[in-house]
Amino acid sequence: QVQLVESGGGLVQAGGSLSLSCAASGRPFFRSLMGWFRQTPGREREFVGCISWNTESTDYADSVKGRFTISRDDAENTVSLQMNSLKPEDTAVYYCAAVTKPLPWSRRLGAEWYDFWGQGTQVTVSS
Repeated sequence: QVQLVESGGGLVQAGGSLSLSCAASGRPFFRSLMGWFRQTPGREREFVGCISWNTESTDYADSVKGRFTISRDDAENTVSLQMNSLKPEDTAVYYCAAVTKPLPWSRRLGAEWYDFWGQGTQVTVSS
């Protein structure tokens, strides 16, 4: 079984920074994409960004482009989300997720394509 565990959430003032980490454990698994999503009460889970495990290409939602950066650490088997210039509207529960099958890059935005999810970590940005 694959397990994903997020850490690093918390409370920060607007304009501040936080770094989230997603640690993968369990059986070794093929992954084509690792993604970050976020969700607020009453709203659907929203794509934040992703990284291709093969090419290390990244993509981001327009709302976070230029402020958030995804990176991977093969030695630690982790994926990180560096969040800078945080805004109150970034407040959400953040989830990491993995796609464990080959997937066309065009489908990277869809939460339905991701096979495994972490439990989420709360990020709160105060104004």
